[in-house]
Amino acid sequence: MSKKCIMKSIGQIFLKYRHAVPLILYAILYLSWFAHLEKNVTHRFHVIHMAIDNYIPFCEIFIIPYLLWFAYVSAAVLYCFFRDKDSYFKTCAFLFTGMTIFLIVSTIYPNGHYLRPAVMPRDNIFTQLVAFLYRTDTPTNLFPSIHVYNSIGAHLAILHCERLSERKGIRIGSGILCVSIILSTMFLKQHSFFDVLTAFGLAAIMYLLVYRRDLILSARRQFQSDHKERQPRTTA
Repeated sequence: MSKKCIMKSIGQIFLKYRHAVPLILYAILYLSWFAHLEKNVTHRFHVIHMAIDNYIPFCEIFIIPYLLWFAYVSAAVLYCFFRDKDSYFKTCAFLFTGMTIFLIVSTIYPNGHYLRPAVMPRDNIFTQLVAFLYRTDTPTNLFPSIHVYNSIGAHLAILHCERLSERKGIRIGSGILCVSIILSTMFLKQHSFFDVLTAFGLAAIMYLLVYRRDLILSARRQFQSDHKERQPRTTA
């Protein structure tokens, strides 16, 4: 294959998947900003706590749905990326906005908690995984909980994806996993009930803007329409 053909193929692939650019750029921004927060917000922070937190027991089995969150959110985004571009842009708008708000809140209002057990109440594979999680993830930068917010975002993406509208099993399974992940944030003592409430509040606002008002899709269609009008017209 000639160099010209290779370059043409690369160009075609880029044009087909150019909607990956915002995802890649935002991932770099988010991970860099979050790493900075994790490194610098360690001791001086506002303590997040609600009375109900004291009544929520530690339950290590919830480490399973907690860890499944990474695959769950990624799968929802990637499915929309390849199969439903409109849903993909809505999902990105929902997730990126909430995650950015989380970063801003954590930057201007450093926060953390002291909910984690000092000693694991049991010794098994699940508590060992929780202990590993505790070592790699500081109990800071908590609200709104991104685990909760992005789980809601992933479930909404699945519910509003036209290609999955008839896949009842997937939709039900997504709902069960979403609820399990949300509960896991509290039963693993990763988040306060306050973090969950603020995540739901933010998700409700973003749901109205992204899905009910359909602002993202309307803006995208308007941009495409304006772009076509600016294209030079050829005469026969």
